[in-house]
Amino acid sequence: MSGKLILHIETSTTCCSIALADNGFVLAIKEQNERNIHASSITLFIDEVMATAGKKYVDLNAVAVSMGPGSYTGLRIGVSTAKGLCYALDIPLIAVSTLKAMASHLIENGSYALNSLFCPMIDARRMEVFTALYDADLNEIEPVNAKIVDENSYLNFFENQQIVFFGDGSEKCKQLFSNNEHAVFLPFENSAINLVTLALNKLNANDTEDVAYFEPFYLKEYLFKSPAVK
Repeated sequence: MSGKLILHIETSTTCCSIALADNGFVLAIKEQNERNIHASSITLFIDEVMATAGKKYVDLNAVAVSMGPGSYTGLRIGVSTAKGLCYALDIPLIAVSTLKAMASHLIENGSYALNSLFCPMIDARRMEVFTALYDADLNEIEPVNAKIVDENSYLNFFENQQIVFFGDGSEKCKQLFSNNEHAVFLPFENSAINLVTLALNKLNANDTEDVAYFEPFYLKEYLFKSPAVK
């Protein structure tokens, strides 16, 4: 099947990740999990991925980007880069929910108890996380939100099913739910590979964004820190 070469960009967390996939098959990936490298590394990673796959930029049919929520700076860099490529190449921009992509990849690549729920978490600040809750069919059981986690946060869900927690924000929950037999914690790192399935589905459905007006889903306003006035 032709016309499905998609470049995927994931910069919503500390991981700067680029993947190139043709009709859902990953050809090349370059990623590094290190804080504050996105601005200096993203274009280099893209060049490397294209060269590794033996593809030219004019071969691309779309660019997919992790739209958030997540790091304000990371999202801004990723989306700006994606929009620039789409504008220059006159190709579609595909926006994929970061949390839904995380859940999609985890579900695709594992086996879980019947009726399990999936809770991707991105670290925000203190005991706060960006999160949502999905079932095995990626139906949204609890909408995307900024949640301050405590021991009562998921009591109504724990009654009937297992909850799988994952993502860099899930570490905050371990001590809260360590004695709960229905809480499962899995290691997980954000990656552009997470976007591949959902991005292809969106391209097939012509579900694309307006390149000129699209903005990341920050979820919360960015708080600029200013020096204290003496």
